Amino acid sequence: MKKYSYVGISLVVLIFGIWVVNEYNSRNESEELGYIIVNGEKKKVPNFELINQDKETITNADYKDKVYVIEFFFVNCPSICPVMTSNLVEVQNEFYGNMDFGIASITINPEFDTPEILKEYAEEYKIKHANWHLLTGDQNEIYNLSNKGFNIYAAEDENAPGGFEHSGYFALVDQEGYIRSRHDQFGNPIIFYRGSVPHDEQNPLEGEEPQIDILIKDIKSLLE
Repeated sequence: MKKYSYVGISLVVLIFGIWVVNEYNSRNESEELGYIIVNGEKKKVPNFELINQDKETITNADYKDKVYVIEFFFVNCPSICPVMTSNLVEVQNEFYGNMDFGIASITINPEFDTPEILKEYAEEYKIKHANWHLLTGDQNEIYNLSNKGFNIYAAEDENAPGGFEHSGYFALVDQEGYIRSRHDQFGNPIIFYRGSVPHDEQNPLEGEEPQIDILIKDIKSLLE
């Protein structure tokens, strides 16, 4: 009986060991940043031209050769935007002084969010990285950029908090303007980072774990 018990235990240990190796490899693969492929081509950030909090014209070309995070928000957002901005301030502080990094925060309420309003918002949240631009401009351009360029949902909705609905996602862009992505263990792209979950959330809802540490890690990976 002991002989068979030892054989059984050895078999269980062997199977467990194989599972651990496979799981380890799967997680390592999921952390490698890939590209978003659409119609056989790598998805690139569309051209855009907007105005920042200092009334300067900023285009996608200003982010060339930089790794940057992009978000869509609005100043008077009473729900997720304060969390999103606070999370990005942590990212800013991690890469403060690194001129190869940047952030693009694009308002979905450009009628109200003028450069002057955005400047006040930047001061309130201690936004000070030279490459963190709070951007406003033509609403149609912004909504096309959000919904079609990045597939990050944004829309006017009188029933939504603050009158606008948006997803709270962050996207990561590399030095050549390509949107980069992790993949799950099955090879499916995990395109966005959940920016609306507090970084220090202790009891997150299922599927809503903080991802700022993951974002920081991936930024570092692209900067290497």
